[in-house]
Parts: sequence; C-alpha cells; structure tokens
Amino acid sequence: MKSIKLRALLGFIMVMVFAVSAFGGAQDFVLVNNTGYDIYIINISPTNTNDWEEDVLGSDILENGDSVTVRFGVGNTRYWDIQAVFKDESSISWYKIDLLETYTVTLNGDGSATLE
Repeated sequence: MKSIKLRALLGFIMVMVFAVSAFGGAQDFVLVNNTGYDIYIINISPTNTNDWEEDVLGSDILENGDSVTVRFGVGNTRYWDIQAVFKDESSISWYKIDLLETYTVTLNGDGSATLE
C-alpha cells in the first residue's frame, strides 16, 4: 500500500516538473510597442551584465501598437534591461525592469515604460 502511494506521489512530482518547464520562466511577459515607431531589434539582458543578449525578434518587426510575448527558459533572474532599436539604428533603453513582478511592459516613445 505504501509503495503505491509513493509511486503515485513520485508520478505527480514528475508531471509537475515537466509542466513547469513547459510554461517557461517566471520572467515571461508581453512587450507592447508604444514608441511611435516600428522596432526592428529587441535586446533583453540581465541588468548585471554589460552586453546585450540576442535579438528576441529575430527577423520579425514589432510594429508600433503591436505586442509580442517574450518567453524565457526556466530561471529566476529578477532585473532585466531592454533595448529597442529602430530602422534608422537609433535606440532607446530601459533599465532594471523587475520581470518577476511584471506581466506586461509597454515601451513608450518618451523613454518611459509602463509596467503591469
């Protein structure tokens, strides 16, 4: 009897581990472009690093007024910096955004960000 309960508990734990990894990281968020311009590159890096990570848009363009869901692997880094690069290669950066407490980041053209 005990071994059946133990097996059931272990099975439940395994299902939960796979479910958590399927949903991605706790930092997943929706990024909204409210800059007034189309964004050609979005770089997102942990605040404590000096280099920008890979472009999360790839070959896509985030048009003004549109949004994209940014997904992370499993992790728990709290603070992130975001850089938007426009067609003319100018950019705006937003620093130390708490992605563990934020579900939507709206990038505004005045350099501010609205966090929800």
